[in-house]
Amino acid sequence: MDEQEVEDSPAKPAPATQPATFREVFGVSEYRFLFTAAVLSWIGDYFAKVAVAVLIFSDTGSVLLSAAGFAVSYLPWVAGGPVLAALAERYPYRRVMILCDVVRFVLVALMALPGLPLVALLLLLFASSLLTPPFQAARSAMVAQILTGDRYVVGLSVQNMVGQAAQVAGYALGGVTAAIDGRVALLINAATFGASALLLWRGVRPRPVGTAAAPRRSLLKETGDGIRLVFGHRVMRPIALVVFSMVAIQIVPEGLAAAWAAELGGDSRTAGLLMAAMPIGNVIGAFIVSRMTPSRRLKLIKPVLLMSPLFLVPALADPPAVIVFLLGVCTGVTATVIVPLNGLFVTVLPEGFRARAFGVMQGGMQLSFAAAVLAAGVLAESFPVPVVVGVWGVCGLLVMAVAVRTWPRDAVIDAEVARAADLNSPSSQAGHDPR
Repeated sequence: MDEQEVEDSPAKPAPATQPATFREVFGVSEYRFLFTAAVLSWIGDYFAKVAVAVLIFSDTGSVLLSAAGFAVSYLPWVAGGPVLAALAERYPYRRVMILCDVVRFVLVALMALPGLPLVALLLLLFASSLLTPPFQAARSAMVAQILTGDRYVVGLSVQNMVGQAAQVAGYALGGVTAAIDGRVALLINAATFGASALLLWRGVRPRPVGTAAAPRRSLLKETGDGIRLVFGHRVMRPIALVVFSMVAIQIVPEGLAAAWAAELGGDSRTAGLLMAAMPIGNVIGAFIVSRMTPSRRLKLIKPVLLMSPLFLVPALADPPAVIVFLLGVCTGVTATVIVPLNGLFVTVLPEGFRARAFGVMQGGMQLSFAAAVLAAGVLAESFPVPVVVGVWGVCGLLVMAVAVRTWPRDAVIDAEVARAADLNSPSSQAGHDPR
């Protein structure tokens, strides 16, 4: 059914004053296919991370090389995620995702070949990872096309919940499978990419390129256009800075979990429990957000931004492991403020810049993750982990206080929402500059 349109459920979107329901979200047949494909890709990715780390360690006995193999999959975002994501703007999103899945299917299957040299394994993993930014940017942009209004925000909440569960399941099942045979885990990962491509081909209808009428420029210039749009916009800029700050603040307890567990007198099980706290909180928070009305979500953005780093400050008192775990869960709950921020971001975003803007956001988040963990790790070499986390929370609280103080007024947000709606309307002129 390559050119056949998929009919959506007749369920009507919820009124603006009420949250959309899960039934309304999954009543959109295209989203069901897109969602299932995403879950398969997520689980497959975590399978691959564990499998590669286990294979390298079993072949070389080197912890450093094993960690390097785990980190390779993040390099494309750090090295040039927004540029790679800009590719998704040049072609139909569905085609980009299917092509990325098919190529990753082949590359990951090759990684499972017996006797493959370590260098070749890492090169294949890196090549496969290069396709992640355009795939994720295209998927994020397509979700915004398929789900409109509050269904989009609720859909993000569902993805957040299931994504965290997929991470836990993927790591757990991947670890068990890799312990038996790492190459089997890689073959399972390849199969998930193949199944994802098939679901996208069968269940998502083709759509034209959003920038078809715009003149083609160099990839770097088009990427620059996306960066300038995000950071030159009076609503998108504060959203981006807040999101980057949020992830930089909240990743530190998870990044230092192993060292923190050791200081608490625990073992790897304690470290695993501390690392699981944030995902558990994310699931709880995503469910709470999905049940709120749209207006209440927007009103809670500023107080929740202040609460998020506040849960790190008690670490200064060097609490026991159970309190550290509970603080991590609370921090994870507040992290889901990113969902309504994402929804607001989409409502002020011009159609032809969706993939590039999402690429800027995803690339910035990855860079924030890396920079924050590196900086906190350096500090933890000289100071106790609870002190590092607690002071990090105090600094984060100051940052969020400034963000809340300078947050755009409601009138500014309403004006930009109306402006984006006008730019995205069918009657809008193709050559109009949205910046």
